[in-house]
Amino acid sequence: MTALTLDIPHSPLPPGVALEAAALHAAAFEGLERPYSAAELAAICDGRTGFLLTASDAAPDLPVQPPLVGFVAFRVVEDDAEILVVAVAPTDQRRGIGTQLVAAAEDRARELGAERMFLEVAETNHPARALYLGAGYAEMGRRKHYYRRPNGQREDALMLHRRL
Repeated sequence: MTALTLDIPHSPLPPGVALEAAALHAAAFEGLERPYSAAELAAICDGRTGFLLTASDAAPDLPVQPPLVGFVAFRVVEDDAEILVVAVAPTDQRRGIGTQLVAAAEDRARELGAERMFLEVAETNHPARALYLGAGYAEMGRRKHYYRRPNGQREDALMLHRRL
């Protein structure tokens, strides 16, 4: 069972959480994009408009928090929300963690007054596209050459949205 933990509102994002999330992002997207640094995640997830939800395996008897297996970074501005990144550790993918994180981000955004959620996803990221389409997102456009890969190639992003 995976337990979701809301690590915000802490302002600023605790350094240990930022470091662990940055390392997880690097592992989850290895070779695909430049990962967020801990400082970038801390700046984005300020607890005012930017938030970080984390997933870790439930272990209530442990004296320390178990390692992260996934996270979602998102922001809410007025009645719009945007998922910035969903990352799940490679060894923990296909367990429904991404789906749980997206649903939790939607719930939190709704609590904060958002009526719509937006995101971009790489056109070739078929597992993420399936997750979002299964959660009710619809394509609303395309950003040509949005992602720059480490090898210099560019890839389109699909712009998705759904009403909350």
